[in-house]
Amino acid sequence: MPLALTPATDAHRTFARDLTRRAMLPYYREYDLLWVEDAFDQSWSWREQWLVVEEGDVLGFCSLSQDAHALFIRELHLLPEQRGRGVGRWVLEELASWAAQRRLPLLRLMVFKNNPARRLYLRHGFVEMGADDCFIRMQRTLDGVA
Repeated sequence: MPLALTPATDAHRTFARDLTRRAMLPYYREYDLLWVEDAFDQSWSWREQWLVVEEGDVLGFCSLSQDAHALFIRELHLLPEQRGRGVGRWVLEELASWAAQRRLPLLRLMVFKNNPARRLYLRHGFVEMGADDCFIRMQRTLDGVA
C-alpha cells in the first residue's frame, strides 16, 4: 500500500470541509453542537493541511498544529470506503514519526467520547488524559524524544 501525505491547497478545502462535516455531523447533533462552516475555513489558513493519498487517489485528509511540546491532530478523516484497510493506522504512525523528527515528545488529539476511532487510538499507544461533556483528550508519548 504506497500511501503518502501530500500538502493540501486551498483547492482541496471544499473536499476537506465536506468530508469533515459528513464524518462529524452525527456527533455534533448528538451533543447539540453547532457546525460552523466559517470556523473550518478560518482554521484552514493557520493549520497544516495534508491529503492522504494512494497512487494519486485521495483517501482522506488530516489537519495539524503544533506547540513546543506536541504535534496536535486537529482532524483526521478518511472516505468511508477507505476505513478498515489500515490507512488510519498508517497515518498515525507517520504522524508519530513526524513529531519525533520535529523533536516533539507528544502526539495529541481529541475525539468524541462515542467515536469508534477512539479504540484505534488506544491500540496505537494513545492514553486518555481527560474529558469534558463530549470529548476525550488523548496523547501518545514518543519514546526517545527530548
